[in-house]
Amino acid sequence: MTIQIDFEQARLNMIEQQIRPWQVLDQDVLHLLHEIHREDFVPDNYQQLALADINTPLAHEQLMMTPKLEARLMQAVAIQQKDKVLEIGTGSAYLTALIAKCARQVDSVDIFTDFSNEARAKLDNYQLNNVHLHTGDVLSGWQGESPYDVIVVTGSLPRLDPALQEQLTTGGRLFVIVGESPVMEASLITRIGENEWHTEALFETDLPALIGADLPPPFLL
Repeated sequence: MTIQIDFEQARLNMIEQQIRPWQVLDQDVLHLLHEIHREDFVPDNYQQLALADINTPLAHEQLMMTPKLEARLMQAVAIQQKDKVLEIGTGSAYLTALIAKCARQVDSVDIFTDFSNEARAKLDNYQLNNVHLHTGDVLSGWQGESPYDVIVVTGSLPRLDPALQEQLTTGGRLFVIVGESPVMEASLITRIGENEWHTEALFETDLPALIGADLPPPFLL
């Protein structure tokens, strides 16, 4: 027997029991979570757990971030309507949709063709036409349209190559998780000058590494 989920109630529970306790209090972010429905982006066999506090499995042994991590990320990067954003790792395209709702333009790159292909229909359902989907390996030299106002890396990196933060505009923000399991640190790196950046440690977490992140060559955008 299929259990029917009241997603609106589950969404309220997610926000009140997961998101707010994780210091996500920005009303724009909370409104966004109501507007873009996470259950529309998870695999069909995980529909009933779409709003649960878990890393939802995807194809190719990939994972979605937990809802609270996604929300904390969105609060940290504080995307504005004028911003051009690079997302490294499209995945389920849920985070892509959250970003696109706030930004002027999004370049989202994934190494898996099916993730990029499936993302288009999901984004079209929300009339998000400002996303350019790309299939490629950023670690092997994918050529983007830098500089970017915001860069979001959706998998962890064992170390941060400076070339990535150099793709930011002055005032631009980079969200990245760096380290090795089981302890990694999520950071917000802001470019404050031509050769100057400020790093803010946000929280500790554990997230699978971006594919190829432990191998040369470094980021070449």
